[in-house]
Amino acid sequence: MKKLRVLLSVLTMAVLVLDLGRAYAFCGFYVAKADTKLFNKASKVVLVRDGDRTVLTMANDYQGDIREFAIVIPVPTFLERDQIRVTENKYIEHLDAYTAPRLVEYFDSDPCEQRMYFLSKAGAGIGTMASRLDGRDAALGVTVEAEYTVGEYDILILSAQESDGLETWLRRNGYRIPEGASSVLDSYIRQNMRFFVAKVNLQEQSRLGYTYLRPLQVAFESPKFMLPIRLGTINADREQELFVFALTRKGRVETTNYRTVKIPSDLEIPVYVKGHDLFGRFYRDMFSTAVARENMRAVFLEYAWDMAWCDPCAADPLSSEELRQLGVFWETGGAGKEAAQNVFVTRLHLRYTAETFPEDLVFQQTGDRRNFQGRYILRHPWIDPWNTQISPRTPTDSRVPGERREGCRALRASYHENLPKQREERAQNLARLTGWDITEIRQKMHLPAPRPGAAEGGEWWKWWKNFRE
Repeated sequence: MKKLRVLLSVLTMAVLVLDLGRAYAFCGFYVAKADTKLFNKASKVVLVRDGDRTVLTMANDYQGDIREFAIVIPVPTFLERDQIRVTENKYIEHLDAYTAPRLVEYFDSDPCEQRMYFLSKAGAGIGTMASRLDGRDAALGVTVEAEYTVGEYDILILSAQESDGLETWLRRNGYRIPEGASSVLDSYIRQNMRFFVAKVNLQEQSRLGYTYLRPLQVAFESPKFMLPIRLGTINADREQELFVFALTRKGRVETTNYRTVKIPSDLEIPVYVKGHDLFGRFYRDMFSTAVARENMRAVFLEYAWDMAWCDPCAADPLSSEELRQLGVFWETGGAGKEAAQNVFVTRLHLRYTAETFPEDLVFQQTGDRRNFQGRYILRHPWIDPWNTQISPRTPTDSRVPGERREGCRALRASYHENLPKQREERAQNLARLTGWDITEIRQKMHLPAPRPGAAEGGEWWKWWKNFRE
């Protein structure tokens, strides 16, 4: 085999809508999403967990000659044929879209009406696989425990007694193993893990009519709730991007051996970010800034929510049938469009190298069911149709007492006076989140430059504090 790509080495698997009787929270109008397509070479894993039972679905992002495709995945237990299946990309893509960080819009309403309302109310060319096992292989301490063809994949389940023997066996059978793999393989062998080895069966792929690689899915039972990522870092020429979508009954999933950090969220940014697909650039730069702030040593939470609903929705919730296809074995709803009622989804995102993430990811389920989403807000100002600078009229002018008219006029005037400060705060938010140049941001927002000597985003006299520091 000319080339082996160890894929990821994961188990290298508001508006406020109101009436006088009720209040419904709707957190803005959905505008755009930041899905995994924004990131090059992004690997995606769906991790279903309940008790000791795990279903892992791995989306392959391999690009190249499929005859050269192969994956080597450490697994915690022996896998029978029925524990391995192939599914469709569309289910992962839907889950990605549903949980993606999102851009939302608010349109301010009349500050006078808001005030009156509140007063009134008081988230490959490898060849045949088993046939290559001969007497020399036995001496290497490598055992082919099982051989399966599942969909368009030929699969071996290997066990080994020592890493040098396994590395030699893989090389002898056409796998190009990077230098330094032996020590990583040894750590998995010492944990009594097996190795799931898969390549494409070209005849089966042709017979089935597929021209792309479908996701592989494995189901097993083990107290280990982890995701091996170290094999894929050995020969990586750059940092890697990983998205983990965890589906549980209980609540949010987090890593135990690395910090799980919420992505910056619920911040207002300038309205111009909506145009020309600028939100994608914003999110990439915002994530890179967050990664740098944590020295690439944190796992970021981008979404945590009950699957039954979303607010606002970047895509419809997954149906019960779609969730079953991703391995949610406890979901027994119908096969229609209805959403599941007993699934909590967590979206985790990390960028890593062998140096910054030297250990495999270890997870735990929590009972935390609080909602969270990466959400970024565009706020459009209220347009005053009555021009309160000239007249204190209100929509019900003839029936409103004079003092209320004057009160409304004062509220609206205060609202307009605060708008320049709010716009400057949004410019500062955008610069701080992304590292973009604040002068360029102000120019695009048509904001005046700060007065000479004024501190950025602060009172003019803070120049003295900055000077002393």
